[in-house]
Amino acid sequence: MNKQIKYIFSLAVLILALSTQMMAGGPWPKGKGKTYLKLGEWWIVSDQHFTDNGQIDPNVTVGIFNTFLYGEHGFTDRLTGTLYFPFVSRTYMNNLISSTTGEVLVPGEAINSIGDTDVGLKYTLTKPGAKIPVSASLVLGLPLGNPGGGTAMNLQTGDGEFNQIVRFDAAKSFKVGKNNSYFSAYVGFNNRNNGFSDEFRFGTEWGVNLANSKLWMITRVFGVESFKNGTLGTDVNTNSIFANNTAFTSASVEAAYYVSKKVGFSANITGAFRGRIILASPSYSLGIFADL
Repeated sequence: MNKQIKYIFSLAVLILALSTQMMAGGPWPKGKGKTYLKLGEWWIVSDQHFTDNGQIDPNVTVGIFNTFLYGEHGFTDRLTGTLYFPFVSRTYMNNLISSTTGEVLVPGEAINSIGDTDVGLKYTLTKPGAKIPVSASLVLGLPLGNPGGGTAMNLQTGDGEFNQIVRFDAAKSFKVGKNNSYFSAYVGFNNRNNGFSDEFRFGTEWGVNLANSKLWMITRVFGVESFKNGTLGTDVNTNSIFANNTAFTSASVEAAYYVSKKVGFSANITGAFRGRIILASPSYSLGIFADL
């Protein structure tokens, strides 16, 4: 497997992981007329990756930076709309340099564009006040990103395929001492097109409210498993950075602090502790949010 193919493989799943994280968490509706907005920056830079058999190999340093807008809006007391829009997406790779001669084998490149966008609806199946609320979501992945840039057409901010995710969430609220807390879990199915394999998605989330209700600490464990039913092989050519038949399990920690009743800041770190064809370095996110 050559260096460019390793780069393609490495960058593939992190976009999928990003999409998973940005979906609305938990089964709770936003509430009629209420809106949540978040402006954030997400990035990852890595010089190593999990191979297709789960080992860690080095690669030319690669990175992606997404400046995104995430929003939720309550159309009714049970129906919430969601949007994840990376309006500035930058993907780059450094120079590939020979370890013996120091010669630049492949020059580094970068592209900038908008990224693939997720638009969704979440409907709470249980009535308000249910002890264990349950919701169903439909998320449409819109191929608005650049499916092929750079000299070798292997730099991308999108995969060029329209996918649909069906997801079910359930949760339970409880107390940890005097602090409000919750635990939620979800399962989902991602229907992918253009020869990519469909996927099973899963995740759990635990949050606790601290510092006189100003600070939320949230931990997540989530993952993707491929059904391996696509027509593409595992090796994706240089026209796409998105590998097929990928799998990973990741964990993240997030802090969200309210500086007022409606405005706050958040920080997140995420890393994969098991993977196939995924970067073996953590990703980071910073944002400012508002409950309107």
